[in-house]
Amino acid sequence: MTIKERYEGVIAWFSKTMPEAVTELNYNNPFELLVAVILSAQCTDKRVNIVTPDLFKKYPDSYTMSRAEQSEIFEYIKSVTFPNNKAKHLKEMSRMLVSDYEGEVPRDIEEMQKLPGVGRKTANVMAVVVFDIPAMPVDTHVFRVSERIGLSKGAKTPLDTEKQLVKRFPQSLLAIAHHWLILHGRYVCKARKPLCENCGLHDFCLYYKTHNKK
Repeated sequence: MTIKERYEGVIAWFSKTMPEAVTELNYNNPFELLVAVILSAQCTDKRVNIVTPDLFKKYPDSYTMSRAEQSEIFEYIKSVTFPNNKAKHLKEMSRMLVSDYEGEVPRDIEEMQKLPGVGRKTANVMAVVVFDIPAMPVDTHVFRVSERIGLSKGAKTPLDTEKQLVKRFPQSLLAIAHHWLILHGRYVCKARKPLCENCGLHDFCLYYKTHNKK
């Protein structure tokens, strides 16, 4: 099977089984999504969605959050992973939005990465989810699932994976493909014990072919 045939098969399967795939984070505007994505680092979306309603009620925009003390933000997010660092990032990110971007999240991926707590993955998430800019955010799920299926090969870093996926997926499908891979990794192709028996990608998956020999 060629790499082109593998991509075509994977796209066809996901298009049929998951025609609509979106982020599981709850948000109402770009600022709220940026906060939620920062909080979601090494934390579940479910946990983030538990803490953000009260957080957004108290700090609905960058102006209100920028004026908060780090300790105050901490109290709202203390049940997520690394709350001290994230509270610091949220305060500094909000202050920078106010001072440099008139309180609004910039659309440019490179500009977003200047914000405290915002790396390439987070900026790419913002690009595809709220700004409709073709990009491929690579988190641990995307990195793992891409390698297992055979959509990426020999990638050592998330950027390696990103480059390979962007090259092969049609640009118009990058946003939904990102969610396909995340959701598949979250619920089926799990890190420790992939649920191969529940997966319909057997014909295209290199991991299945090598780990499920009769």
